[in-house]
Amino acid sequence: MTERAPQGSSWVTLIDSDKGLENWNQVGDANWRVEAGSILADKGTSGFLVSKNTYQDFVIYAEFWAATDTNRGIFIRASDPQKIGSDSSSEVNIRDLRPDPKYGTGAIVDVAAVPVPSAYKAGGQWNTYEITAKGSELSVKLNRVSKASAQNSKFSSGPFALQFAAGVKGAPGGPIKWRKVQIKPL
Repeated sequence: MTERAPQGSSWVTLIDSDKGLENWNQVGDANWRVEAGSILADKGTSGFLVSKNTYQDFVIYAEFWAATDTNRGIFIRASDPQKIGSDSSSEVNIRDLRPDPKYGTGAIVDVAAVPVPSAYKAGGQWNTYEITAKGSELSVKLNRVSKASAQNSKFSSGPFALQFAAGVKGAPGGPIKWRKVQIKPL
């Protein structure tokens, strides 16, 4: 899917094609690197690109490509940037083959399920996320379609992180690629 990335001076671009790896702190053992017009990881047990800045209210725009067997996500408002997880942040999932599909791709894990798990899968193609966090309101759009929304005040600010994790049943899973990541503080 090809969309136009947001324009304007209020957007901060953290990844633009193969540029931007220096805008992140790397946590974990993922092999983050620049390749073929994107920033990607395809090996490791668990790893994150963690934003160097902290955010409270914001909109994230992200273009990603994930393998079908992937287990990835974007973690927002991380309270501990060295230990990213669902107990220290809110996870917007990228996982088509999740055993419980209600928290699959497009859901906010354990907070906002996708209303009806759809036949649409993100794996094997370029997709966009638009994630909004304003106060306790969280919402997720996948390819411009609203997927999840919730009220959750558990985490109020922190950096956000792009995840690489082991795939289905602990297998490595395929790559995750990011070609555009922008944030607009609100």
